[in-house]
Amino acid sequence: MERGLSLNQILFLGLLAWAGVRGWAPIWAIAIVGAWYFALVYLEQNGTLDRWNATRVLGIILMLRTGKGKVALEQLAKPRKLWRAYGEFSIWLCFIVMFGVILLIISAALATAAAPAEQNVLPASDLLLIPGVTSFVPLKWPLIALIIALIIHEYSHGIQARAHGMQVRSFGLLLAGPLPVGAFAEPEYEEMMRAPRRERIRLYAAGPSINLLATIVVLVLLSATANGFVAENPGVHATGIIKETGAEESGLLPYETITHIDDERVSDYQDFTEVMKNYSSGEVASFTVISLPTEGLETRVIEITFTDRWQYHMDQCQQTEGCDLEETERVMEELEIEQGDPFVGVSNLRSNTAAVDGWRFLADDDLSGMQKGLVLLVAPLVLLAIPIQFDGHTMPQQERSMLIAGDGVIASTLGTAGMLDTFDFLFWLAWINFLLGFANLIPMIPFDGGHIFRDAAHSTMRFIMRGGDPIRIENAANRLSSMSSLIVLFIVIIPIILPRLVS
Repeated sequence: MERGLSLNQILFLGLLAWAGVRGWAPIWAIAIVGAWYFALVYLEQNGTLDRWNATRVLGIILMLRTGKGKVALEQLAKPRKLWRAYGEFSIWLCFIVMFGVILLIISAALATAAAPAEQNVLPASDLLLIPGVTSFVPLKWPLIALIIALIIHEYSHGIQARAHGMQVRSFGLLLAGPLPVGAFAEPEYEEMMRAPRRERIRLYAAGPSINLLATIVVLVLLSATANGFVAENPGVHATGIIKETGAEESGLLPYETITHIDDERVSDYQDFTEVMKNYSSGEVASFTVISLPTEGLETRVIEITFTDRWQYHMDQCQQTEGCDLEETERVMEELEIEQGDPFVGVSNLRSNTAAVDGWRFLADDDLSGMQKGLVLLVAPLVLLAIPIQFDGHTMPQQERSMLIAGDGVIASTLGTAGMLDTFDFLFWLAWINFLLGFANLIPMIPFDGGHIFRDAAHSTMRFIMRGGDPIRIENAANRLSSMSSLIVLFIVIIPIILPRLVS
């Protein structure tokens, strides 16, 4: 390595030190990043990276190239008309989703600017969304899912390149330490620049679109997997016990399974609702409950005195500032809640298969085909929040322990552990694919969305300035693209930086 430190290296060390002082990342993480950075610099300066056909980019990212996969690419790209049609479909899909991306980042920036002090300040490691580093993204299944998602993303780029006659020089991975943070297909640059802009847009759109479509396919498989689970002990459970009610006084605990009310069997939430119609407030019933599997599946019988459900909601309204009693009465009337209706004193009562019930929508006979399609389109947005809500898990762990594999051929073959592993893998495969496709459509270079916007801007400027000087059109389009990238970057960093500045 050369003696002394270059200006870039001094600036990088200063940035790491600032991150440590501000507490944006733990010291051990900063030390690892620093060691990785200087190892790459050393390998770059002694020529090792050149021998590996590798390049250091953005300071700490290692770009590893390989020629493997090109033969398979040629075979896959043979139906060129099919892939060109897919490329055209990809353009429209990406523009629709890009509009949603823009709305999302603008709304996030506005919400942060309106109340920066009220926003959660995530650790720097959580902003990277790297498996095993981000607190709510574990290592095993997300890492495997990331590799698969990156491969299909870049292979889709490569197929579009070959379908339009462009050569692909190499494929490769982008590594930050041992973790893959990206991948690439490297077409011949001059051929790509000479290609018609429409063909280039198809090439850029193919990557995000394949991830978005893969998300839908995997969600279908996830729904089928969810249908393979049954409850080990059919019944219902509550996630919360309300104070000063019959449930609390009887000693009922959260997540205990209710299997019987007096002599009536309760297999799910619907059964519970039907049985409760036989009681009124003030009556007493015997509840047979089973503790969690982690606590030994102890069975006991408790006596619960029902309180008045109607009165409970009215009392809650009176204790809540700004609550309208008349409106509350109207809502309860619509829900057919009457005075004297029994109230156990629990919150969020759920069937014991609740952990997977939400993913069984494709087998729900109460939903029409159109409704199932709409749920399938909205499901990826719901998917993103689940690991954050459950600390990196795909479902609440208490409810996970209530599930076993059903009697189906696949379920019985895989067993409970295999079915849970399959569910986790498919969940993270859908999660990673959607995130990769969605984030890549941010209209900012170097994301695919930025390249799509740049070429689309050129086509738009050429239409507006038709008959004008081609050089002036090119310059105007480049200025528009650069300006939009800066604006988008500013909007994206507002939710990241502003809460930290006021904290």
